[in-house]
Amino acid sequence: MTILRINKILNNNAVVVTDENEEKIAIGAGVGFNKGKNDLVNPKKIEKLFVLSGNEQLQQLLIRIPEEHFMITEAIIAFAEKYLETKLNDHIRIVLADHISFAIDREEKGIQLKNKLLPEIKILYKSEYEIGLWAIRYIKEKLKVEMPRDEAGFIALHIHTAKIQGGDLHETVRQTNILKNMIDTIKEYLKISIVEDDIAYERLITHLRFAITRSKHNELHTMDEDMFEMIKSKFVDSYHCAIEVAKELSFTHHIHLPESELGYITLHIERLRKSN
Repeated sequence: MTILRINKILNNNAVVVTDENEEKIAIGAGVGFNKGKNDLVNPKKIEKLFVLSGNEQLQQLLIRIPEEHFMITEAIIAFAEKYLETKLNDHIRIVLADHISFAIDREEKGIQLKNKLLPEIKILYKSEYEIGLWAIRYIKEKLKVEMPRDEAGFIALHIHTAKIQGGDLHETVRQTNILKNMIDTIKEYLKISIVEDDIAYERLITHLRFAITRSKHNELHTMDEDMFEMIKSKFVDSYHCAIEVAKELSFTHHIHLPESELGYITLHIERLRKSN
């Protein structure tokens, strides 16, 4: 078994060690308790041992935030990887721990942030949102700090972008915000309110998401011409609403939907209109 010697104590539960001539961070309950530089680490206490490209950032974070906040983050990551059956990007330890610690501190001061994208997040990232809900329950259990569901949405975005090919957080937020703008245009045009758990709303969000993806990759969603003409004449209000959505999308975000796509969007808008 490799002998691990401590180079630096970060906190009671995290130390920097040398492993096969490489510096790594060892995480484990009590791994750094009553230890000093050059002391040996008990391998049985090590729960995680890893090298990060952002090693310095992580070391600074572990010194700056409370230990329990980092251990809570580790538990959330472990739950997420098991729930999603996939490995998350190692960088999630830095960004999520920083986010969680700041959110807990904010909540304890009575400051709450409204998540304007929550309805869309709940549909687009269902699994990640469930992880977010588990996370806020876990934080309440461990720290007696009760967070709103808005925070579950923020956590969901971080988890999604940490998945392999999940993209970066900025792009994820941007795409979710685009979908919210499209839904706001529909609500304003039709003068309707939307029930979040309405299946018609869920299908509309899902379709709009893939419509945007198809337009970015120039993948046309074709529709029979006669069918398209029938939809235009039968569902006039919904078709004009779809046109308005496409105009706003083009003007604000420079995303152009082909005319054939408007036929499918019209059908989804009509379903939503009828359900209201």
